[in-house]
Amino acid sequence: MKTKFLLLISLSILIFPNMAKSQVKVQQTAGHDVLGEFAPEFAHLNDNILFGEVWSRNDLLSMRDRSIVTVVALMSQGLTDSSFRHHLEFAKKNGVTKTEIAEILTHAAFYAGWPKAWAAFRMAKEVWAEDSIASTSLDAYAQTIIFPIGKPNDAYAKYFVGQSYLAPIVAEGVPVANVTFEPGCRNNWHIHKANKGGGQTLICIGGRGYYQEWGKEPIEMNPGDVIYIPTGVKHWHGAAPDSWFSHLAMEIPGEGSSNEWLEPVNDEDYSKLK
Repeated sequence: MKTKFLLLISLSILIFPNMAKSQVKVQQTAGHDVLGEFAPEFAHLNDNILFGEVWSRNDLLSMRDRSIVTVVALMSQGLTDSSFRHHLEFAKKNGVTKTEIAEILTHAAFYAGWPKAWAAFRMAKEVWAEDSIASTSLDAYAQTIIFPIGKPNDAYAKYFVGQSYLAPIVAEGVPVANVTFEPGCRNNWHIHKANKGGGQTLICIGGRGYYQEWGKEPIEMNPGDVIYIPTGVKHWHGAAPDSWFSHLAMEIPGEGSSNEWLEPVNDEDYSKLK
C-alpha cells in the first residue's frame, strides 16, 4: 500500500511539477488522541491551529528552520520532557543532522544556560544515536526504508564516485528504480535528452542527499522531497558526506531518450557540503 501511495504521488508530480515547491502541511493528531474528550478545544488548537496552520502557514521558513527555532525555544525554557523529544525527532526528520544539532545546542547554551544545554544534549544523543550505525552499515540502513536496496550498480559504476546500489521497482509503463548511495557517493554531472517528452523525477525515500543543477546552489534532499528534472538540464545527485541516501528514479517516457554522462563533481565543491 505504501508503495502504491508513493507512486501515485510521484505520478501527480509528473503532471503538476510545481506542487513539489509548496510547503508541506503538517498533520498532527496527538491533541485529539490524548485530550479529544477531556479538552476538545485545546486538542483543536493544538492539532489544527498550531501544527495545522502555524507550522505550515507560508514558505518563508522551511520545516527544518521551524524545527530549529522550536528546539531552541523549548531548551531555553528548560523543557526536556516528551514534547522536547518529539521536536528533536521532528527536527531530525526535517533534515537536521547530528553535527548540526550539536552546534545548535552548543551555541544556544551561551544564551539559554549551561545546565539546560546538558539536559538537552542527553536527549539529543538518544535521538541521533543510530546515525553512527546508518553511516557505516548497509544492513542497518536497509531496515529504515521500505524499498529494497538491490545489487551493486556495477553497470554504471564508471559514472559514480563511490558505491551505489540499484533495485528495479517497476519495469513497465513509467519505469521506476530505487537508487541507493553510500555516504559520499554521487553520480557525475549528466543530462537527460529526448526528442519529445523525457526527463526524470526523483523521490527521496531515505537518508540525506543533494541535487544540483549547473550554475545553481545544491538542494538538500530528505525523505519525502521530490525533484523534477526536465530534459536538457545538466545536473548531479547523490548522498551527503555523512549519510546514506536513497531515491526513487522515475524515467518519464519520451521519444529518442538518452543520457549524456559528463565529468565527475569537483571534489572541492562537494567537500563544502554538510
